[in-house]
Amino acid sequence: MRRSLIGLGGYVTLSLLLIALVTPCLADDTPRAAMAIEKARILEQRIVNEDTIVPAPVATRLTPEGTHAVDPDGTAPLDDAISCLARSIYWETKGTDQREMESVANVIMNRLGNARFPTTLCGVVQQGSETGRCQFSWWCDGRPDEADEPDQYAKALDVARRALNGTLPDRTGGALFFHHRDIDPGWFSELIMTVKTPEFLFYRLPG
Repeated sequence: MRRSLIGLGGYVTLSLLLIALVTPCLADDTPRAAMAIEKARILEQRIVNEDTIVPAPVATRLTPEGTHAVDPDGTAPLDDAISCLARSIYWETKGTDQREMESVANVIMNRLGNARFPTTLCGVVQQGSETGRCQFSWWCDGRPDEADEPDQYAKALDVARRALNGTLPDRTGGALFFHHRDIDPGWFSELIMTVKTPEFLFYRLPG
């Protein structure tokens, strides 16, 4: 009986020890995420204030670990630059390849840096929702906004990180608009086409 009690006590002690060891590891992502969100906010405003998108100083850039901590599985609230950008890349390009993801990210970042559009990434991707004329269709389609393909979302997060860091080359020639090849939105006739990809057509304003 005594041996059983000692054994039970050992199990309890071991369980408490494991909890003590695991809990800090789980909590570690909270300050990491908070730091990444603040870095992203600064990077976001840097792009708003600059004439062109250029690489940010290395010390100010987002890391893969920090970016992942903010929205690891695509279910975080859409109220920070990383989540809004990554989720938009994910939903607009779901099922396509890296080139398409990067090109759509280019359009979103080009809008962020253009005075005609909102001055935050969440503002850019959610623009038009107040009137029912969303600039990005996924935001107004009435479906859940949470990602459902972890591997694809991880790629979207990485593209978002590089875009915010200013290290993502612009594949679109400064495009501010795009649409899928299978639709005819009607508004493109007044714009200048810059790039065609297998999935999308990209445009800039004339002049």
